[in-house]
Amino acid sequence: MQLASVDLNLLVALDVLLEERNVSRAAERLLVGQPAMSATLARLRALFNDPLLVREGRGLVATPFAESLAVPLRDVLGRIEAIVNVGTEFDPLTDHRTFSIVASDYVALVLMRPLMELLPTIAPNVEIQLRLIEPDSIEQLARGQVDALVMPRELLPDKLTLPSERLFQDTFVVAADAANPDVGDTLDLDQFQTMPYLVCKSGTMMQSIMEKRLDALGVLRNVEMVAQSFVMAPFMLPGTKLITVIQAKLAEILLADGRFKILPVPVDLAEINEVMVWAPKPIEDAGHAWLRAQLKELASRI
Repeated sequence: MQLASVDLNLLVALDVLLEERNVSRAAERLLVGQPAMSATLARLRALFNDPLLVREGRGLVATPFAESLAVPLRDVLGRIEAIVNVGTEFDPLTDHRTFSIVASDYVALVLMRPLMELLPTIAPNVEIQLRLIEPDSIEQLARGQVDALVMPRELLPDKLTLPSERLFQDTFVVAADAANPDVGDTLDLDQFQTMPYLVCKSGTMMQSIMEKRLDALGVLRNVEMVAQSFVMAPFMLPGTKLITVIQAKLAEILLADGRFKILPVPVDLAEINEVMVWAPKPIEDAGHAWLRAQLKELASRI
């Protein structure tokens, strides 16, 4: 088959289909209708003489052949994109660009929300797609499926092979309902271990860093509830006797709401270091460099 006879846009569509495993979501990402996306999948199946995605239960799964294409396809498309953009300057005031960033909802609130406030002025045509951290987020980053990952350095592999940069530090505090009769101005360890406790974690993360550190210190918790969101968790406290541990910078935002009481944690949980991680490109991407600079600048103000 001659390369000139192949529509390279089909490869872009295949990359998105293999990532989403869903025709409707792939269509949304590529800004086309579902019928057009289905027709594209049919063309891809004919091109490769393989079903590529097959129905299993209520979803689609990739065939072994399609799975074998995923990594080299992402690599090739990344190199093509770099070649097309070589020498191209990025003008945030006029250029259109979509960046995908993986982060917890806590980072989305304290770091990404300020960026979203600025975008209409500094980069009106830039779109940010936020994704919650998943077990394979680092692999997605290495494959070029997302532009950047922001998470605690303490939760990343010790031998991280991707470039990274520290953005900001944070510590932990205890949060409770301001009207909780069992909570005074301080909380000792015995109280902490016996009071009803709300566990916080982000999405599919098995355990948050604060919970890991509490376990390492042998601190017991009387767990009565688990919330799959750092930001949502504090809003479950009013009207209850629950306590929870949250990030101090999140607590600063909550202090504007009179429903909460913020207290020191009765043990030393140390700080966390939120870092930005990205995958190196064969040729420097001016737009990506701009994004990293914006996140670093905003983090310096936190």
